[in-house]
Amino acid sequence: MRNWKNLTAIILVTICCVSFSPQEKPVRLYLIGDSTMADYTGDYDPGKDYMETRYPLTGWGQVFQEFMVSDSLPQLEKLVKIDSIFVDNRARGGRSTRTFFQEGRWRSVYENLKPGDLVLMQFGHNDAAENKPERYVDIEGYKEFLRLYVQQTRDKNAIPVILTPVARNYPWENARLENVHGEYYQAARDVAAEMQVLMIDLNRLSMDYFSEKGRDYVTANYFMNLPAEKYAAYPEGLSDNTHFQPEGAKAVAQLVFNAMKNLEVN
Repeated sequence: MRNWKNLTAIILVTICCVSFSPQEKPVRLYLIGDSTMADYTGDYDPGKDYMETRYPLTGWGQVFQEFMVSDSLPQLEKLVKIDSIFVDNRARGGRSTRTFFQEGRWRSVYENLKPGDLVLMQFGHNDAAENKPERYVDIEGYKEFLRLYVQQTRDKNAIPVILTPVARNYPWENARLENVHGEYYQAARDVAAEMQVLMIDLNRLSMDYFSEKGRDYVTANYFMNLPAEKYAAYPEGLSDNTHFQPEGAKAVAQLVFNAMKNLEVN
């Protein structure tokens, strides 16, 4: 009888320990970058209604959490083995590698990084803006800031991933979309090779995918080319071949997720 009492006590203690042990926190997947990645909902524009002031503008990171569901995460097992990922989107419109750092946006990520977290970084659109000196960064500066983000991510035992900048909807040549990012495209690839860091060639993936869909289709359905009087935020319509409508954002997010399936942490 005493043995049964002892066994019962052990079982109860075990149940209590399991019941009250803290649950494992989900991995955070930080997105750092520019307007093509940003999330325009929530507090992006404090006090303003997204549907009235920006919709259908949609960054691909805005819809990325939708891909991080429990039945999809096993497809990322070579990169991270966990059943919960929270997408923490810190991307902001108009930011280059330099201004993202100077404004303290990177510091707020760095201070909260935990081992095993992921940092996906996509810059280049604004770094290349020579006509906007407040955001412009030359090639060497662009590389140096990418190196900083990679190294400081590694310092926290988190996982950095460099993304080449997503394509714009120009230039088209012989029914194919070509690279608009000049040397910045190769610079991101160079830093990834130099530092042996995981990379997603989003520029190439998006150029190829948009080319398959065709210029007319992506112009009308993926990018912010809007007719007048259809959306409250753009009563006069819009012609924008950089930023995405919801369908375009979801297509790019799918490209990123698919590429992540092939990433493997050594």
